[in-house]
Amino acid sequence: MSTHFIAMDQGTTSSRALVFTRDFRLVSMDQKEFPQHYPASGWVEHDPEDIWATSLATLRGAVAKAGLSAADIAAIGITNQRETTLIWDRKTGKPIHNAIVWQDRRTSEICSRLRDDGHEGFFSRKTGLLLDPYFSGTKIAWILDKVPGARARAEKGELAFGTVDTFLIWRLTGGKVHATDATNASRTLLYDIQTGNWDAELCQRLDVPMALLPEVRNSADDFGTTAAEWLDGAVAIRGVAGDQQAATIGQACFQPGMMKSTYGTGCFAVMNTGDKPVFSTNRLLTTLAYQIRGQRTYALEGAIFVAGAAVQWLRDGLGIIAASAEAGTLAAEADPAQNVFLVPAFVGLGAPYWDADARGALYGLTRGTTRKELCRAALESVGYQTRDLIEAMRRDWGSPFETVLRVDGGMTASAYAMQFLADILQAPVDRPTIMETTALGAAYLAGLSAGLAPEPADFARLWARDIRFAPAMAAGDADARYAGWKDAIRRTLSV
Repeated sequence: MSTHFIAMDQGTTSSRALVFTRDFRLVSMDQKEFPQHYPASGWVEHDPEDIWATSLATLRGAVAKAGLSAADIAAIGITNQRETTLIWDRKTGKPIHNAIVWQDRRTSEICSRLRDDGHEGFFSRKTGLLLDPYFSGTKIAWILDKVPGARARAEKGELAFGTVDTFLIWRLTGGKVHATDATNASRTLLYDIQTGNWDAELCQRLDVPMALLPEVRNSADDFGTTAAEWLDGAVAIRGVAGDQQAATIGQACFQPGMMKSTYGTGCFAVMNTGDKPVFSTNRLLTTLAYQIRGQRTYALEGAIFVAGAAVQWLRDGLGIIAASAEAGTLAAEADPAQNVFLVPAFVGLGAPYWDADARGALYGLTRGTTRKELCRAALESVGYQTRDLIEAMRRDWGSPFETVLRVDGGMTASAYAMQFLADILQAPVDRPTIMETTALGAAYLAGLSAGLAPEPADFARLWARDIRFAPAMAAGDADARYAGWKDAIRRTLSV
């Protein structure tokens, strides 16, 4: 009897695979980093073969570490960095260009032109998204226009598009399945989130041939079986969701008004809004939280492009810390009289500003500023940006709600960052006992589809809190600090 689930978690800087028991206890994990490519300012690419090689290696590694075989695996769930765009040859499976990563800003001019022509409202009404280089649609158009012959081949049906989940499904099934799930489809600018279909007019306005597009399935669904060569036998692929939606599921945010925020390279706050989309008037995104048995559940999302990446910049760019964990220790020793603000707009600003041309800035520097104050500013920038998102969600949601933020991701290991987050939000911040929430969500979807996991309400009872960070800062002080941040943002915006 198959006794385990595997979550393949393909992220921005590494690929991971995690093995869970049928009652969702973590058994083993394998992880491999891969190179980032920066061919021009604001451009970010991945080699698709690196994505595939590390994904396959970690899948095999996690199974081996658990001492299992393919026969022990009931189902695989896939979760992935969203919006990252790949196009490949349907016959050979070979990509025609490097993957263009979600962080990439090369299509800013395309987005600006569409906005100037008055198209943003049309896209927002259908997709819930804004016209920004973040999303996949303009990346597809760029590849088709830049790779010789690609557009003609796409129109003939010779090429396939996919986000990372689709590419992995294609490779794992030996090219037999070209499919994605509704959450990933909802991040492309090509998918109508209310009808649940690819939209011909959206595709036409972005000049994307519909022959490129994968079939869209539920998040808990049948995505085929792996070729036997990858493990020691075939395994069913039964769940798929974009990483932030998978984390929302792993955090058991199944009720409208529940919120989670994931702190990794970037930060992504998601609030469940139920079975009706709430279209933002505050430049948040309306997206799908998950789709199960044909029932769509929607969410409001705010995306921050730089969270943990700000600490990586201190370590790798400035060299002022040797390890990320040092940032919190140094921040706690910073001079409280210095008001230093870091606006980490290294690749533009995300929600709620959506300024692709803004760039990072430091404010309040004096001769007395040291690395301690820079560390504090980097960690606190994450709290300030999260408050930007929460404030916008409160306005969009319309009815009052008590904010309890469930958090996950590598940056939540920093007690300093999480305490400041609670302080600046003036709300409790709950960190769960199971921190691998993204992988947990993917594993749960696979188990649900396979008929081996409980219904969402029962799964939610498994969620447990490890620690609650309660506000310790006076509300007036928090508001004053936030006002300083808003002034720094005003000075940074490009328009």
